[in-house]
Amino acid sequence: MGQIRLTDIDRAYGKLKILHGISLAIEDGEFVVLVGPSGCGKSTLLRLIAGLDQPTGGTIEIDGKDVTKVSAAQRGLAMVFQSYALYPHMTVRQNLAFGLENQRMAKEEIASRIAEAARMLEIEAYLDRRPGQLSGGQKQRVAIGRAVVRNPTAFLLDEPLSNLDAELRISTRAELAALHERLGTTMIYVTHDQIEAMTLADRIVVMRAGRIEQVGRPLDLYNSPANLFVAGFIGAPRMNLMDVKVTAAEPTSVTVEGPGFVATCPVDGSQLAAGDKATLGVRPHDIAVAADGGVEAKVTLIEALGPETVVHASLPDATKLVAVLAGQDVVASGGSLRLALDRGRMHLFDKDGARVPDAQEAR
Repeated sequence: MGQIRLTDIDRAYGKLKILHGISLAIEDGEFVVLVGPSGCGKSTLLRLIAGLDQPTGGTIEIDGKDVTKVSAAQRGLAMVFQSYALYPHMTVRQNLAFGLENQRMAKEEIASRIAEAARMLEIEAYLDRRPGQLSGGQKQRVAIGRAVVRNPTAFLLDEPLSNLDAELRISTRAELAALHERLGTTMIYVTHDQIEAMTLADRIVVMRAGRIEQVGRPLDLYNSPANLFVAGFIGAPRMNLMDVKVTAAEPTSVTVEGPGFVATCPVDGSQLAAGDKATLGVRPHDIAVAADGGVEAKVTLIEALGPETVVHASLPDATKLVAVLAGQDVVASGGSLRLALDRGRMHLFDKDGARVPDAQEAR
């Protein structure tokens, strides 16, 4: 079992409050990713779950047992750090065995667990090497292997891929996903990289300033962000956000006026009125070159990626807009384009930054 429940968790250092009333239920076998900008409290929360730090308020339960004041060693969890934290004077085999030997586990069981973890992570060839003889990716596999051999209730991973180069991050990310599939053990993963969050998580927990902004499946957060922060944080390139004014609000649609365009969004307008300020969100992939009509934009930068082109442009009032267009040679930098915003994929946020629900959601 690996159910973890956090209830009203606070953490403060003197007068500085880091976490504010965090409540979260993680089910057995889930891969949950805590994501957010640097300083949002995600690593602090992971350390509290691990028992490496104590909350100043609230409770932590593992499989129904209150472990708030239980030491890290007695929680049955395994943590993988960003820095690998391997003993440099020990071989890989000795690093994997060290924690098990401290538990006075039988030598035969230790050897069996090491062999299985080494096979699973494809590090058999490195067992007699020392960490200094390994690449960054190999060290990270060993660090994960040290957690695997413990057969923990849950794995806690604190930005484990941040020290790897881009190509190795992608391959190691795939290995982690495959490892979770094989083990079926609860994993809680901290990252500031929303692409890692989208590709690994069963559920994503988006944090900001010590609070949870939204919890949900990756595509739910992408398609229905709860507020402006989540909308701008989830998705790459980030969502375009434009200040607009409501000109008409109906039960199934809202018409807004923006810089150089008028758009009608299929959202619930019952809480809005003409004259209200709002924010229109459109993802770069939901913009296309307009055959006619659309909004005129001046191209300021072109990123030619091969199968698609990222166009950076500015609207008549200098509002910046990013569009991801299929193909090559779309337009030269300094030229102009007329761009169409996909009406069915627009997002509208009220003056407080909360997402206005779709007309169908409001029924």
